[in-house]
Amino acid sequence: MKKLVTTALLILLLGGVISAQQSQEELSEAAANPLADLISLPFQNNLNMNYGEYNRNVNVLNIQPVIPLAGGKVITRTIFPIVNIPDFSAESGKLSSGLADIVFTAFYVPESKGVMWGFGPVIEMPTGGSIRGTEKWSAGPSLVVLVQPGQWTFGGLINNTWSFAGDDNRGDVNHMLLNLFVVRQLGGGWYVNSAPIITSDWTADSDDRWIVPLGAGGGKVVMLGGKLPLNLQTQLYYNVVRPDFGPEWQWRMQAQFLLPAKISKKSKKIDDQKNQ
Repeated sequence: MKKLVTTALLILLLGGVISAQQSQEELSEAAANPLADLISLPFQNNLNMNYGEYNRNVNVLNIQPVIPLAGGKVITRTIFPIVNIPDFSAESGKLSSGLADIVFTAFYVPESKGVMWGFGPVIEMPTGGSIRGTEKWSAGPSLVVLVQPGQWTFGGLINNTWSFAGDDNRGDVNHMLLNLFVVRQLGGGWYVNSAPIITSDWTADSDDRWIVPLGAGGGKVVMLGGKLPLNLQTQLYYNVVRPDFGPEWQWRMQAQFLLPAKISKKSKKIDDQKNQ
């Protein structure tokens, strides 16, 4: 408990420095950029609705810390998915809940003008067991590209993973993820956005391969206690293409704590100047 209180006080202290250095508008623009030199802790909840004949829901809470390294030239993101899977064969009851397969991605971000881009590996770890995971180690390439003209952000992230080790009795993994995103800043930390996640399971039949959502939402960067930046957003998506056994709707909600890495650099620079 003492460590938890100490960590919370440290975050609030850093948040006080951040609020003095960056406006809500600047933080909102940085939060829209997955390659920003920005330490963040997003809690993203995805409620996937209307599976099967009983219209059951699967809930996935992604805890996905983003940590920039090497002066922002390397951006890491680790997704810890906490899932709640119902009993699809009945109107009520739960099949399983807990940690699913962890996904780690690292992007190398070259210096560029206008168009920002990053590439690197994505690795999926079999931490979900037989029900919540694939029981396979999988890896592949990942690429993100974006531009931020004026008040807009346009971009996309794509990766594909293939299994290379794991339980021989489980099926091979070969799936693709494409996350397109567009954000329009409205001022005062407010914005509207759409960030559908298109997926394809290349091992499935062509009729059951794709999930293609269509939808939008919005959000706002607020300052908790006037100090700690928090990015709140929500979107609703309808899956216009989906497998026979797949979700009809997805409701996404996210709370993202923001700690820009450049703040610590500025503080260190000031300390160095004082010591000269």
